Amino acid sequence: MFRQRTGVATAILISIVTVAVNAYGQEYPAKPIRLVVPWPAGGLTDLVARIVGERLGYVLGKPMVIDNKAGASGFIGTEIVAKAPPDGYTLLLVTSSTHAASPALFRKIPYDPINDFATISQVTLAPNILVVPPSLAANSVAELVTLAKAKPGQLDYASYGNGSTAHLAAELFLQTTGASMAHIPYKGSAAAVTDLIGGHVQVFFDTIPSSLPHVRSGKLKALAVTGPTRTPAAPDIPTVAETYPGFEVSVWQGFQAPAGTPRAIVDKLNANILKVMAMQDVRERLINLGAEPVSSTPEQFAQHIAREKQKWADVVKRAGIPPVD
Repeated sequence: MFRQRTGVATAILISIVTVAVNAYGQEYPAKPIRLVVPWPAGGLTDLVARIVGERLGYVLGKPMVIDNKAGASGFIGTEIVAKAPPDGYTLLLVTSSTHAASPALFRKIPYDPINDFATISQVTLAPNILVVPPSLAANSVAELVTLAKAKPGQLDYASYGNGSTAHLAAELFLQTTGASMAHIPYKGSAAAVTDLIGGHVQVFFDTIPSSLPHVRSGKLKALAVTGPTRTPAAPDIPTVAETYPGFEVSVWQGFQAPAGTPRAIVDKLNANILKVMAMQDVRERLINLGAEPVSSTPEQFAQHIAREKQKWADVVKRAGIPPVD
């Protein structure tokens, strides 16, 4: 009899909690939502946060307050959200850097990219563009690989810093193709592009907004983009994957909340993010930044993060890139 009563009481308690959470989700949001961006204002992640966050706040009926908490390779802002109350009022504009690349590059990070967050939806995918000087005797990915193999270690590839997306993209390219090139890191994309145009380096996996104008002016030659499909920003440029199936390097952003955020709130946010990502003006503004608009279920985004985390851990290990303390 005691066990029967206990079972009934437990069932009633679960029902009460379920009803309370669902009601909480229906009432949410009751106040402005803080969207933490772990990078400085003006960068791609910040612009994505403002474009998507502004519209998300509008459809939810409460303002979305953008809070830039930059520093320590994105760790500061990301940790703030990891430790925030799981009530749906502190969200993170998560990036591939904070959740996939950095865990592979740093010996210790102040959060668990898998277990400390509730995923909501991915919102962008931004491939890099493989550019070379017009004078280089390669007009395709296949020709570049042939040239690099004929001159092992004699071609230089630029990056905008050790461990940057440009660096990791090139390392994955070399591991995929079996080619050999030397790495020349720069302090930023602009300096690398200048030397690429001048012929001082021969290969660069740059961001699309940085190099595409130079491609269109004839100062650089684009061989490919690194996304899974051709980019709307330059649909005439092939993908690396058209020559080497499965190759993909993309910067991505999405929304997360602290772990433990009620599922009703996660679902409500996801449903409204999907509405925002279907808006034509939002899509056009993101494409103009070189970011392809996408959306996902929470589960799909969680799986994507886990795959990317493992992928870059493997690339860094094979490349022998030493971890940073």
